[in-house]
Amino acid sequence: MLMMNAHDWGLLTAAFLTSAVEWVEAYTIVLAVAVTVGWRRAGTAALAALITVAALIAVTGGALSLGLDMHWLRLAIGVLLLLFGLRWLAKAVARAAGLIALHDEAAEFAETREELSRADHQAAWLIAFKGVLLEGLEVWLIVVALGARPGAFGPVGTGALIGLVAVLLLGFALRKPLTRVPENGIKFVVGSALLSFGTFWTIEGIAGPSAWAWSDWTLLVLFALYAGSGLLASQWYRRRAAALRMGGAA
Repeated sequence: MLMMNAHDWGLLTAAFLTSAVEWVEAYTIVLAVAVTVGWRRAGTAALAALITVAALIAVTGGALSLGLDMHWLRLAIGVLLLLFGLRWLAKAVARAAGLIALHDEAAEFAETREELSRADHQAAWLIAFKGVLLEGLEVWLIVVALGARPGAFGPVGTGALIGLVAVLLLGFALRKPLTRVPENGIKFVVGSALLSFGTFWTIEGIAGPSAWAWSDWTLLVLFALYAGSGLLASQWYRRRAAALRMGGAA
C-alpha cells in the first residue's frame, strides 16, 4: 500500500466510492428486511449474496493475475469504463439539474417495507439476497474493469473492500437508512473518474502505452475536463428548465 503511485491511489479511490454507493443501496434493502422479519434472516441472505460476489471477484482476480497486457484487452476495458462512466455522470448531471429526482434512501426503505408486508419470510429472504447480489454484481463489474491491467487488481479490490466495511460499520452503528450520504455527488465524482480511466485506456489500446505524453498525470487533466463539463452541463440544464418554467407561467 505504501508503495502505490498516484495511478494506484486513483484506482483505489474510484473503487471505494463506486462500491460505497452500491453497498449503501444494498444496505437499505437489507435493513428493511431486518426490521420486518429480523436481523438473522436478513443477515444470512446478505452474507450468502456477499459470498457469491466474493467468489466471483476471487476467480476474476486469479485470471487477471496472469498479467495479460494486450492492446485489444486495454481497448475493451477502456470502452467498458467509458460506458459505465457515461451512465453514472449523465445520471448525476440530470439529478443535479433537477431533470430527474434525487435517489431517496428513505423512500426506497419505505417501498421495500411495503413490498415485504405482502411477502412471507422466504420471500423476504430472497428480496434481501437479490438486493445485495444485484448491487454486488455492479461492484464486481467495476472491479473487473478497473482491475484488468497488471498490478491494478490489488488497489481496486482493496478500495471495494474498504467501501463495504465502511458502509457496514456505519449501518450497524445507525441502524437506519443512510440518507445523509451525498450519493449524487459521489456518483458525479465516480462518473468523471471512470470516464477519465476509460478515455486513458481506450487511447492506449489504440495508440499504445506511449500515447499520453504526461503518462499517468494525464488522468488528472481528463478528470478536470469531465468534471468541469458535467458541472457546466448541469448548470445549463438547470437554467434552461427555469427559463421554460417562467415562459410557461407567463
